Amino acid sequence: MGVPSVLPLPAAASDQAGCPPRRPWGHLLLLCTALLFLAPAAGTPGLQKAVVSLQPPWLQVFPEDNVTLSCQGARSPGDNSTQWFHDGTAIPSQVQPSYSFKASSNHSGDYRCQTGQTSLSDPVHLDVTSAWLLLQTPRLLVPQGAPIVLRCHSWKNWRLYKIQFFQDGKPKWFSYTNASFSIPHANASHSGAYHCSGLLGQMQHTSQPVNITVPASIADADTAAKAEVENTITYSLLLHPEAPEDDTAPSDYQNM
Repeated sequence: MGVPSVLPLPAAASDQAGCPPRRPWGHLLLLCTALLFLAPAAGTPGLQKAVVSLQPPWLQVFPEDNVTLSCQGARSPGDNSTQWFHDGTAIPSQVQPSYSFKASSNHSGDYRCQTGQTSLSDPVHLDVTSAWLLLQTPRLLVPQGAPIVLRCHSWKNWRLYKIQFFQDGKPKWFSYTNASFSIPHANASHSGAYHCSGLLGQMQHTSQPVNITVPASIADADTAAKAEVENTITYSLLLHPEAPEDDTAPSDYQNM
C-alpha cells in the first residue's frame, strides 16, 4: 500500500484540549481599535471640555446663600441632559444644565459636569463657611492683566461699616460702606493672602484669609493650575454666630 504524498499536520496542543483556535494579531488590533471608539467621552481626545460656572460667581459662600451651577458646552440638538459630579460622585437626580440649591455644609467640595458632546470639565471648588465675615472672590488663579475682584460679605447681609481689605496683612483699601474692591490689571506682585475686616454694629470682625495667585509666566501658570486642583481650599463649618448687637453705626461715624 502506498504512502500518501501529503500527511495532515498534527493538531496543536490547544486544539487537542478543546480550546478555540488562535486568532491572528490583525484581528486583535481591529478589536482594540473598535474599543477605543467606544470609550467614554471623558477620555476621547479632541472633544472640548465642559465648563462649570457659578451664579453669583463667588467660590466662598455662607450657609443658606443661594447658589446656581451651570454646565456650559456643546450638546446634541434637542438633548440638554447633563452629568453632574460632586467630589467625584455622580449626582443622579441632577440631569439639567443648571443646578440650584440653598447652600449647606454638605454642598462644599469640587463640582464637575459633562454633556454628550464634551469631555469632563475641570473642577470648581465651592467653600461653604459659617462666620461673621467672608472674603469672596470668583477665582483663585488670576492670569496676568486680568482683574482681581473681592467682596467682603457679612453674615445674613447685615450692614457693614468701616471696611478694610488687606494683602498679606498690609492695608490695601478702605471704604466706609463699599464692601467691594477690585484690582483692574493684576500682576505677580498682587499674589498673596487677602482678608477683610469691618464693623457689624459696634463690633469689629475679620474674615479668614484667601490665597490668590497671579503667575509670573505661562509655565508658572501651569504649575499653579495643577496646585490649585490638587490642593483645593478645605472648607470649615464653624458654629453659627449669635445675633449681633444693634445694627446701627456709632454716632461719630454718622458725622464722618
